[in-house]
Amino acid sequence: MTDRLPASCSKGPRALPGRVRPGGEADSLRPVPSVVVLDYGSGNLRSAERALVRAGADVEVTADRHRARTAGGLMVPGVGAFAACMRGLTGVGGGDIIRGRLAEGRPVLGVCVGMQVLFERGEEHGVRADGLGVLPGTVRRLRAPVLPHMGWNEVDPALGSALFDGIPPATRFYFVHSYAAMTCDGLVSTSNHGERFVAAVERGPLAATQFHPEKSSAAGARLLANWVGALEPVR
Repeated sequence: MTDRLPASCSKGPRALPGRVRPGGEADSLRPVPSVVVLDYGSGNLRSAERALVRAGADVEVTADRHRARTAGGLMVPGVGAFAACMRGLTGVGGGDIIRGRLAEGRPVLGVCVGMQVLFERGEEHGVRADGLGVLPGTVRRLRAPVLPHMGWNEVDPALGSALFDGIPPATRFYFVHSYAAMTCDGLVSTSNHGERFVAAVERGPLAATQFHPEKSSAAGARLLANWVGALEPVR
């Protein structure tokens, strides 16, 4: 969640070009993983698309349920308010898509509010909204003197993390948020702004980051390359 709701969260999915493959002609013949960026009216879709292409994925931005359900990987972006983004996600059947993928062992990556909505609930301005409940816990306002938490901050990666493979401890990533989860099951990487919070989580086929890897320079590019590299390529 952020303090202000961008117009993108209050609208339906936007029309964007379909799929983008990495590289040129030679790359078009090489098997690469397919990734859908779920378009539910929220998130930095173009930025996410470009970053995933650079990471080596065949990327499609779409709200199509079948494509989102069957792609090699699914990214769920998100900016704005928890409740508004949950409404947008519900409008495209996002809950069913995500739960169905996880039940089948298909990878999902949530980013920023796309991570927050994976939890059971979110609290904002005294109002509690239900999340998808695929991760236990509540997203609440950070107890920090300055909000939003905006800018670069160190992340302490979980021991054995696949997302952070090759990324040194205390590497900085880019955050923009006022709300976060404090605890979570799985491999939990943390950061600190006023208090320690969940910066990333990995649990089976599910991965999620509170920070924006697509805005996090070389470290974010490495993290996305780690995630894309673990996906099954399209044959």
